[in-house]
Amino acid sequence: MSPELTRLFEAARGAQARAYAPYSHFPVGAALRDADGAIHAGCNVENAAYPVGTCAEAGAIAAMVAGGGRVIAEMLVLGPGPGLVTPCGACRQRIREFAGPGVTVHVADPERVRAAFTVAALLPDSFGPDNLGAPARAPHA
Repeated sequence: MSPELTRLFEAARGAQARAYAPYSHFPVGAALRDADGAIHAGCNVENAAYPVGTCAEAGAIAAMVAGGGRVIAEMLVLGPGPGLVTPCGACRQRIREFAGPGVTVHVADPERVRAAFTVAALLPDSFGPDNLGAPARAPHA
């Protein structure tokens, strides 16, 4: 694992350890590297009113924006269990807002990275800022 990917993995694992998941018992951590190289992490935060909870990916994106970042260069999502824990549909769209189609999203369990997808593979033919004429912010590679 590259040093940058190791940093993402460790940040996501640390965030997962702080997840608030008393209902699902399914803690998820996410970490992203912004265009300036800063790492931002988030964890899922559940709520008794289920739809009010927040996904780990949304938390990491919010941390990036609060820190002044606007471009996701790379992301890692870490969850438990035997299946791949890929971003939900809503988070795929959130990621797309700040990442171009070629940006890599790694999927991991607590021990290792298990798969990697581009944003285009996770959300093909996506609707993004460019559809609305917004200036390109996200890397396309």
